[in-house]
Amino acid sequence: MPSIVVVGAQWGDEGKGKIVDLLAQSADMIVRFSGGDNAGHTVMNSQGDFSLHTVPSGIFCPGATCILGNGMVVNPDSLIDEIDALEAKDVDLNRLFISDKAHLVLPYHLIVDGLEEAARGDDALGTTKRGIGPAYSDKAARVGIRAGDLLEPDTLPGRLSAAIESKRAVLDGYKVEPLSLEKLTQAAKVYSERLGPMIRPTEPMVNDALDSGKTVVFEGAQGALLDLDFGTYPYVTSSPTTALGVYVGAGLRPRALDCVLGVFKAYTTRVGAGPMPTELTDETGELIRQRAHEFGVTTGRPRRCGWFDAVSARYSVQINGTSAGALTRLDVLDDFPEIKICIGYQMDGTPVDGFPTNTAVLDRSQPVYETLPGWQTPTDHLRNFADLPENARGYIRRFEELVGCEMRIISVGPRREETIWVKPLF
Repeated sequence: MPSIVVVGAQWGDEGKGKIVDLLAQSADMIVRFSGGDNAGHTVMNSQGDFSLHTVPSGIFCPGATCILGNGMVVNPDSLIDEIDALEAKDVDLNRLFISDKAHLVLPYHLIVDGLEEAARGDDALGTTKRGIGPAYSDKAARVGIRAGDLLEPDTLPGRLSAAIESKRAVLDGYKVEPLSLEKLTQAAKVYSERLGPMIRPTEPMVNDALDSGKTVVFEGAQGALLDLDFGTYPYVTSSPTTALGVYVGAGLRPRALDCVLGVFKAYTTRVGAGPMPTELTDETGELIRQRAHEFGVTTGRPRRCGWFDAVSARYSVQINGTSAGALTRLDVLDDFPEIKICIGYQMDGTPVDGFPTNTAVLDRSQPVYETLPGWQTPTDHLRNFADLPENARGYIRRFEELVGCEMRIISVGPRREETIWVKPLF
């Protein structure tokens, strides 16, 4: 397993944290390459139950190096809180490193994010209000502060002053108190003291590891349908979420990946605004939500739930170049007498070709369902594919046929051991 990228194949929350934690047991390095603390990765193992937002999900694998890549935006305050919580449970953080090129999410980014989202009113995007979008905007506008700037005490105050000035017009427009350069400078000193030893150029570390034949797992955040370019724009996140993002987000040379592992949930969920053709607003949708505890790790918001959407998943496989799949939360469907899969869309009675990323078209698209028999027996105790109920195996085979990707891993529960390995990844 030399190099593998783990990406979400839907609208996020597919269970990537568990899958990365599982793969990390055989890895030398785990690298997060996009997003920030708007991510919420749940990991349950022998050390406890953890909700990670910034730290890679492989941090629990002894000896593995964990990296926050240059494509991330890092909130120093929340990262320090996460580090403190992990250290309190005796997790070794001496293996954690931060790219000097990763941009920082600073207090003014959260202020701007909240103000802009509130100003959208009924057209709000449903952001986490974690300042992610404004931080990426600053990166593109070349006024952002990078982690490496924390190591330059002589020039940092000037850069912070320029960054605050760039926000003056926005904050004045909302009649918000001006930011204090003194307070921000003092906070930056704390960030430097706590995080400075972890900050370094990380892309040489990644490529050197690959050159020496080490196993590297790249961890994505959110899901392909939230990608800034290929997702349901504008209801997307602010960074690349497909496998393509790993190259720029981790400083990875082209053609370095051996496997693209797409993580699929056995049904569909979405958080925030935007079209979702298979959303169920009835008792069935609520039953899925309650049985699966579908509430956001980051925001606590209830997730929108629905039957599995094979149309969007097939699109995800195409844009990611997915070579293998991991199917999660199969056990959530254990009690249903019938299970539906969306096999196509129609609009005004006419079939829709493929997955429309134009949100106006997608919002008007109605799902075309195929109904399969359920298995109505527990699966969380099973560890071999052949031991699954016949109808569960039938569901998985139909699932694979529709999305065009073989499922190598089946998750039947949230814990690391509640997993069926169908076939090795290589």
